[in-house]
Amino acid sequence: MERILTYAEAIHEATEQEMARDSSVILLGQGVDDFKGFYGTTKGLAEKFGSERVFDTPLSEDAMTGVAIGAALAGLRPIHTHIRMDFLMLAMNQIVNVAAKSRYMYGGAVSVPIVIRSVIGRSWGQGAQHSQGLHSFFMHIPGLRVVAPSTPYDAKGCLIQSIRSDNPVMFVEHRMVHHQKGYVPEFEYTVPFGKARVLEAGNDVTLVGISYMAVECLRARNHLEEVGISAEVIDPISLSPLDIDTIVASVEKTGRLIVVDTAWTSCGASAEIIAQVTERLQGIKEISFRRMGFEPVTCPTTKNLEELFYPNPQKITAAAYSLVRGEDKFWMPVGVESPEIIEFKGPF
Repeated sequence: MERILTYAEAIHEATEQEMARDSSVILLGQGVDDFKGFYGTTKGLAEKFGSERVFDTPLSEDAMTGVAIGAALAGLRPIHTHIRMDFLMLAMNQIVNVAAKSRYMYGGAVSVPIVIRSVIGRSWGQGAQHSQGLHSFFMHIPGLRVVAPSTPYDAKGCLIQSIRSDNPVMFVEHRMVHHQKGYVPEFEYTVPFGKARVLEAGNDVTLVGISYMAVECLRARNHLEEVGISAEVIDPISLSPLDIDTIVASVEKTGRLIVVDTAWTSCGASAEIIAQVTERLQGIKEISFRRMGFEPVTCPTTKNLEELFYPNPQKITAAAYSLVRGEDKFWMPVGVESPEIIEFKGPF
């Protein structure tokens, strides 16, 4: 019988197993020792491993990121949690100029084996400074690995891979995936960097969904089946390094590509993926493509504006339908909103 865990439980299990296996792994961040444990992902770990290895930190992102980087340089393997990616901006010098550069600057004599966990995504009422997806900032920087798994299986394997890496890793979690359920083996395993996953095969259009948008693309695929359109859904998992080969192979087959991001499209992950695909297929395959993501305005606060601001399965379906049947053709399914959005009652 398959063993089913939530995404949050998979993160918790990966952390617990790695801390039990390797005494150099430490866990720090705001709320990691709270009774709710950072969406449940760190619950009980302070009691099990002690306050020297699991500890809360002040509201000082720059300083505490420096502490974590220093610990990594000294031989520890810190997991540093940030409950919102928005406030990584306060630690950009530490991340971009120290963590990402030190191994190169010292000719490989040092390494910075740090995992920086941060949460992105919609959640009514939090608005402009608490809902942004800024992962493309970090994709731009050599020396950083960036991963954004969407399934519990990949969450556990990616986190173990990230903890064991000798390079800094940005581990991106959308708050709407923490309650997603899926098969997760009990034993330790890794999911390699730079390898995408084809979630569902198809022939008419390729849907690439980043983080939570992979879940929404699967829902769009189900709608498209109703009108005879076969969509292939790909979860990149790893954004840097990026497995462009898997995406290119799919687009070479379908001739159509939609990349759906949980961020703005300008200079974003969706733009990078489309640019690489077109570079690879120019002169080989004529393709049509589209980017989808946030509307080009500041993240709104109210739920009715959020519905206009964020991609959803209905919008993805409509875009794919027009791409396949012609730009003058339009069809959008009528359906309920995604269940995790209905169920969401607050960030903690």
